[in-house]
Amino acid sequence: FLPHKLHLRCISLLYLLIQGEPVSKVTVAKFGGTSVADAEAMRRCAAIVTQTANTRVVVLSASSGVTNLLVDLARGTLSAAEQEIHLKKLKSIQDNILNELGTPAPLRQTIDGILKEIADMARQATQNSDAALEDRLVAQGELMSTRLFTEMMNHLGYKAVWFDVRKVMRTDSRFGRATPAIEAIHNLAQQEMAGLLKDHIVITQGFIGANADGQTTTLGRGGSDFSAALLAEALGVDELEIWTDVPGIYTTDPRLVKEAHPIPEISFSEAAEMATFGAKVLHPATLQPAVRKGIPVFVGSSKEPAAGGTWVRETTESNPLFRAVALRRNQILLTLHSPNMLHACGFLAQVFSILAKHGISVDLITTSEVSVAITLDQTGSSSTGRSVLNDGVLDELNAFCKVKVETDLALVALIGNRMSEVNGVGTQVFDAVSEHNVRMICYGASTHNLCFLVPESDASLVVQKLHQRLLGK
Repeated sequence: FLPHKLHLRCISLLYLLIQGEPVSKVTVAKFGGTSVADAEAMRRCAAIVTQTANTRVVVLSASSGVTNLLVDLARGTLSAAEQEIHLKKLKSIQDNILNELGTPAPLRQTIDGILKEIADMARQATQNSDAALEDRLVAQGELMSTRLFTEMMNHLGYKAVWFDVRKVMRTDSRFGRATPAIEAIHNLAQQEMAGLLKDHIVITQGFIGANADGQTTTLGRGGSDFSAALLAEALGVDELEIWTDVPGIYTTDPRLVKEAHPIPEISFSEAAEMATFGAKVLHPATLQPAVRKGIPVFVGSSKEPAAGGTWVRETTESNPLFRAVALRRNQILLTLHSPNMLHACGFLAQVFSILAKHGISVDLITTSEVSVAITLDQTGSSSTGRSVLNDGVLDELNAFCKVKVETDLALVALIGNRMSEVNGVGTQVFDAVSEHNVRMICYGASTHNLCFLVPESDASLVVQKLHQRLLGK
C-alpha cells in the first residue's frame, strides 16, 4: 500500500486524467451598436474578445443605425420611395463590412437573403402590420451583425461559430417587450449552447428571443444587455462584460456635465438604481440575472479598452452618500382623481389591475385622499417605440375616475448610500435646485435614491447644479 499522502495524490491525478483539465474562467462579452458599426469597429471588438481565452460567448447588437431604420420600416407608414431609401441605407451598412471581409460568396448570399426578407416584410407592414411582424422585422439587424462578426473572427483565424439565440432565449408572446422564461432559458442554454464553449467562441444575438411557438420576439429597446446577462446566468459564467462607447459608468451623463467622471467600482444596488433611473450605459433589467448569481459586471469602452472602466460588484470598498445623478427624459405624469377614493378600499387595486392588464409598469407614486399621481416611463416603450399609453387604457381609467395626462417631464434621481438615514440630505438636494419647480418627490422607499420630476426644459440645468453641488471634485 502507498503512504497515505501519496495515495491521495495519486487519486487526485487519476481524477484529473478522467475529468480532463480544470475549466478556466468563462466570460460573456456584449458589444453595443456603435461597437459593431463598421469593419474597423468590429476588428477592435475582435481584439478585445481574443485578448484572453476566457471570453467564450459574444453577444452583439445590430450595427449602429440599423435598428432605427428597421423600426421605421416596421411601422408601415413609409411611402414606397422612403422604403427604398431605408433599404439602400441598410444594404450600404452591410456592404461596407462585407467588402472589408473580401465579400465571401456564402456570406454575401446569406446577407442578401436577409435584406430581401426585410424588404418583403416592410411591404407587408404597409398593408397589415402587427406586433409579431414588427418583431420579426426589427430582429434582422442582430442576425446580420452576428453573421458578419462570425466571419470576421474566422477570417482572423479564430474558431468562432454563429448561434441563433432564439434556440435558447425563450420568452412569452408579448411582442415588442417580451418577458424571458428564466428556467426554460437555463435548460435550453445547457442543452444547446454549453457544449460549444470548450472548442468555440460562440457569437450570438442580443435583444431577440422566441416564444414557445418559435415566433421571434424582442426584449424592448436596449435589451441586448439583458440578453447577455440572461445567458451569463443560464451558463453559470464567472464574469459579464458590457462594451459600449464610454469607459465605464459616470457620475452623470458627461454630455451634460463636463466634470462628470468614471466610477471605478459600484455596488449592484447602486448600479441597478442608476440603470432604472436613466443611466444609458446599462439596460434597467441587465443586473437582475447578475445579482441572482453574483456575477461581477465590467463596463468599458470598445474604442478605448485600455482606459479601464467600472466594475459592478455585490459589495464595494467605498459607499459614499452621493454616488451619481441620473436623468430619464420623456416621462408621463398620470393624475387620477375621484371623490370615491375618500375612505374607500380597492381604488388603487383597480388602477393597478388595469395597468397590469395592459402591461404598464408604474415608477413613482404619490397619493392624497381623493387623487393618486403616478409616473410612467415612455422611454421604456416597446421595440418599435409605441406609447405606453393607449386609448384602451385611458378609456378604462376614465370609466371610474377623472384622468389628467401630463408630458414634457423628466425624472432626476440622486443615487447613493444610506440616503434616508442621514440628516440633512433633503436640504442639500433641494437647496441646489431651489430655483426650479420640483414635483413628485419620492424619498425613503430606498436608501439608495431620492428622485423627483422637473420640467423637461429644466432637466439639464438641474442635473448640472446637483452634480456641481454634491459630486464635484
